[in-house]
Amino acid sequence: MSSFFAQVKSVLSGDTLILANPKNPALERQFSLAYVTAPRLSKDGDEPYAFQSREFLRELTLGKPIKCTVLYTIPNSGREYGVAQLQDGTELPEAAVKAGWLKVREDAGRKDDSEETLDKIDKLRELETQAKDEQKGLHAGKDGFIAVQNDLGGPDFLNQWKGKTVDAVIEKVISGDRLLTRLLLSDKKHYQVMTLIAGIRTPSTARTNPSTGQTQPAEEYGEEAKRFVETRLLQRKLKVKIVGASPQGQLVATILHPNGNIAEFLLQDGLARCNDFHSVFLGPDMAALRAAEKKAQSAQLRLHKGHVAKATAGGKDLDVTVTKIVGADTILVRNKAGDEKRLSLSSIRGPRAGEPSEAPWREEAKEFLRKKIIGKHIRVSIDGSKAATDDFEARDVATVTRDGKNIGLMLVQEGYATVIRHRKDDTDRASNYDELLAAQETAKEEKKGIWSGKSPKIKQYTDMSESAQKAKLQLSTLSRQKKVPGIVDYCKSGSRFTVLIPREGVKITLVLAGIRAPRAGRTPKEEGEPFGNEALELANRRCNQRDCEIDVHDIDKVGGFIGDLYIGRESFAKLLVEEGLASVHQYSAEKSGNAAELNAAEKRAKEARKGLWKDWDPSQDAAEEEEAAQAAPEVELTIREKRNDYRDIVITNVDANGKLKIQEVGQGTAALTTLMNEFKKYHSNPANKKSLPDAPKTGELVAAQFSADGEWYRARVRSNDRSAKVAEVVYIDYGNSEKQPWSKLRPLDAQFGVQKLKAQAIDASLSFVQLPSATHYLDEAINIIYELTEGRQLVGSFDYIDNKEGLSYITIYDPKDAKDPDSSLNREILSTGYAMVPMKLKAWERSPVFEKTLKSYRKAQEQAKDTRLGMWEYGDITED
Repeated sequence: MSSFFAQVKSVLSGDTLILANPKNPALERQFSLAYVTAPRLSKDGDEPYAFQSREFLRELTLGKPIKCTVLYTIPNSGREYGVAQLQDGTELPEAAVKAGWLKVREDAGRKDDSEETLDKIDKLRELETQAKDEQKGLHAGKDGFIAVQNDLGGPDFLNQWKGKTVDAVIEKVISGDRLLTRLLLSDKKHYQVMTLIAGIRTPSTARTNPSTGQTQPAEEYGEEAKRFVETRLLQRKLKVKIVGASPQGQLVATILHPNGNIAEFLLQDGLARCNDFHSVFLGPDMAALRAAEKKAQSAQLRLHKGHVAKATAGGKDLDVTVTKIVGADTILVRNKAGDEKRLSLSSIRGPRAGEPSEAPWREEAKEFLRKKIIGKHIRVSIDGSKAATDDFEARDVATVTRDGKNIGLMLVQEGYATVIRHRKDDTDRASNYDELLAAQETAKEEKKGIWSGKSPKIKQYTDMSESAQKAKLQLSTLSRQKKVPGIVDYCKSGSRFTVLIPREGVKITLVLAGIRAPRAGRTPKEEGEPFGNEALELANRRCNQRDCEIDVHDIDKVGGFIGDLYIGRESFAKLLVEEGLASVHQYSAEKSGNAAELNAAEKRAKEARKGLWKDWDPSQDAAEEEEAAQAAPEVELTIREKRNDYRDIVITNVDANGKLKIQEVGQGTAALTTLMNEFKKYHSNPANKKSLPDAPKTGELVAAQFSADGEWYRARVRSNDRSAKVAEVVYIDYGNSEKQPWSKLRPLDAQFGVQKLKAQAIDASLSFVQLPSATHYLDEAINIIYELTEGRQLVGSFDYIDNKEGLSYITIYDPKDAKDPDSSLNREILSTGYAMVPMKLKAWERSPVFEKTLKSYRKAQEQAKDTRLGMWEYGDITED
C-alpha cells in the first residue's frame, strides 16, 4: 500500500480520475476508486445516471490537489485502485457513495481477509443503504437516462441554436483550436461533438495516420497551444456561444472562459492566428480578435516572431481623382500634381472572365463602378502592394471611399465582386475585411449579382457610324433631340469620340462641330501633329468614360456625327479651344451656331499664348478673317416668307424610322405607269432572262423581282452579303426595301434607266413632327400614318427642301378637309399622342412664318398630353 500526491486533471467517470504530477504536468496516471462502481459513459450510449455520477466527482475534485492511496493493482492492465482524500478532508469513495452516485461492488472484500478492509467495505455498504433509503443519486428512480447525440445532425440544429449561449463541458482538447465538447442543451438531451474555436487557427499537434501508422510531427507551438487550452478548459463547465458549422459539419463556437473568450488569450499570446473563414460567423465580434492578433504581432510573440509592421503611405489618406475604370476592381487615379497611379481595390475581385457564373456580369459591374466614381474625388488608403506577374503589372491595393462610403463594400453588397481569401501571412488586405466577408454572405443569401444564378441582360449597342448610310438613318432621330444623354466610351483624338447612347441602344462616332483639333499619334510614343497628343490627353482626362450630353447637327461622309459634347454641362469644344489645343473652323462653327462662344474662347487662348498660339502674332488675324469671309458661303438660317409649293402626292412607303417615300402625282407618275407596262413585257420575255454577270455592287441599279407579287421593278443595291449571296435592295420608284437572293436580280436595261425616267420615290419627313424613339410607340405611329394615307391621293406642302440631304420637309393635307387649314396629317398624328413637336427646332423651323403653325401643333400636343394619349400615357416624357 503506497500513497502519493497529485493534481486532478480530468474525471473519466464517477469512479475514475486522470491525475497529473504537480511538478511535471506532462506525467499522467489513471486512478480508480476501490470497492465501488459507477455507471459507464460510452459513445454507444451512456448508462442511466452515468453523466450525473461523473459530474459529482468532477465538480468535487477537478483541478484540486489530492492524496491517493493505492490498495491494489490489476496485474494484467496495471490499473490502480485505492482511496483518496482532498485537502478539506473529504474522503473518496465514501463521499460519492453517501451521495448515492456510486454503488459498492458485490464482490468487494471476498478475496481480502484484512479486518481493516472489511470494516471499510461495511462502512461503504452502510452509506449505500442510507442513500437508497433517502433515494439519493442512482437510487432516485428510472429517470436518470440522458440521450447523447454525437453529431449535429441536419440544419435544424443551427436553426434552433445558432446565436445562443449554452452550458457545456470540454471533454477533450485535441489541439489549441479543436475540442470535444459536451453541450448540455437540456436535462435529457446532450450533444457531444467536435468543436472548432471560432475565429482562430492554431498550429497542429502531432498526429498518427491510422492507415499507415506514421506520425506527423507537431507544427511549431502546436503542443504549447494545446497545453494552454488544456490547463484552462479541460473538463471545465463553462459557456459556449454557438455561431455556425464548418463545411465538414463540425460545430464552430465561441468558448467563454470565466475570464473571457479563450480565442483572444491564444491570439494575444501569439499561439494562434485569426481564421478568416470564421469571420462570417462572428461579424462584429471578429474585431476584438483582430486587435488581439495585432497586439501579438507588435510584440513579435511566438507565431509572429520576426513580424514586420506594414508601412503606410505617410500615415494619412490620399485625395485623388478617378480618371479611368479599368475593371470592376481596378482604377486609374490622378493626384493634384497630375501624377497617375493604377490601383486595385483591397481584398476584392471583380467578375472573372474564366468563370461562367461571373463572366456575364463583367460589364455591368464595371458600369456600376463607373457611375459611382468616374471623374469623382475619392479618398484612398493604401493597404499594400502587389508585385508584377506575367499577367499583371505591379500595383498598389487600396481602400477607396467617396463621401464616407466604402466603394469595395458597395460592390460586394450588390454581388458585383467577390472577396479574396488571403493567405494567413498576407497583411495587404482591406481594413474592413471582416465586413466585406459578411457582406458577401448577405449578397449570396439575397441572390444578388453573380450569386443570382442567372445572367444579366447585356446592353447591346448598334454602331450607327459603321457606314454613312446607317448614320443617315439615325441622324433625324438625334438631330431632333436636344442634349441627348450618353457615355463617352472612347477618345479617338481631342475632337473625335465614340459615344454610347443607352436610350437609343446605339453608339456613334461624334466629331466636335466648329473646331479643328490637331491629330494625335497612333501610339503614345508617336508624336502626331503639334499638340495633338496633348489634346487627346485632355480628352481622356476630362471625357473618357464620363456621362455626357450631345447635340447632333449633321453627319460627315464616312458616318461620323457632327455635334457638340457637354461634360458636366460644359462644352468640351470650348474647353479645347480655350486651352489652345484646337482652333475654330469658322464655317462649321457658324453653321452649328456656336461660333460666338468658340471665337471668344480662341481669343482668350491667343491672348494667353496657350498651346497652338504660343507664337501668335495679332497682325495675322485681319488677313485670315478676310480670306475666310471670302471662302465661306452664306448659310441661310431662316426663311423670310413661306413657300407656296403644293403638290399632289401619294405615300408609297414608311420605313422603320418613320421616314416617308412619296410620289408626285402628274407627269412623273403617268410616265412611270407607261415605263412599268413596258418593264413588265420586257421581263416576261424568256429571251431577257439574264442573270447578273458579276456579284452586285452597293449602289448599283438592277431589276429586282418583288417577293409580294413576283413582278419586276427598278431597284438600287443598298448592301450585299457575299457569303449568303443575298442583297438588300431599295425599290427606287416606291421606296420600300427587302433582301433578295442574287438569283432574283437582273441587269437593268438602259431603256429603263434613271436617265429615261428619274427615280419617282422622294425622301420626305413630316414638318415640325418628331416621332417616338421607343420602338412600340414608333410602330404605332407608323401604323397611324399608313391608316391615314394608304391608297389615297393627298396634297403635300413642301415647307423646306434640304438639297444636301436630299430630304423634303412637308405638311400633308387631305383635299376633303380643305376648308379647315389646321387639319393636316401632321397635326392629326400629334393629337393622337404618337408624336411630339421637336424640343430642338432646326434653323428654318424657327422662322417667324411658321409661328402660327407651331402654336397650333403645340396646342394639339398639349391636349394629347393632358388626356394621356399614346406616348404620354405614363406622364410627360419631356421632364426627363
